[in-house]
Amino acid sequence: MAGKYVISKGNDGKSYFVLKAGNGEVILQSQGYSSRSACENGINSVRRNSQDSDRFEKKKAKDGRFYFVLNASNGQQVGKSQMYRSESGRNNGISSVTRNAPDATIVDEV
Repeated sequence: MAGKYVISKGNDGKSYFVLKAGNGEVILQSQGYSSRSACENGINSVRRNSQDSDRFEKKKAKDGRFYFVLNASNGQQVGKSQMYRSESGRNNGISSVTRNAPDATIVDEV
């Protein structure tokens, strides 16, 4: 089963997307966008930048859990992962984004 981008509207009125793996697990979430078209531009940025391993920034939270952010070529963050208990979990998350992002369909929940 293929991954999908799910677009939704937040309580703040902004558009957000998450990238879900084929199993339905959220593997990347976006920032808030002021419009639907800006949100779609964010998705296209994830499609492109997820194929460049240098765009993934591996991080560790203060509580010791691991996560990553995906940056665009201009350095702007285009997505952030969930928190993982281990580095290997985080690395699997990055691999999942790399596999799912380019061809994932877009589902609208707005």
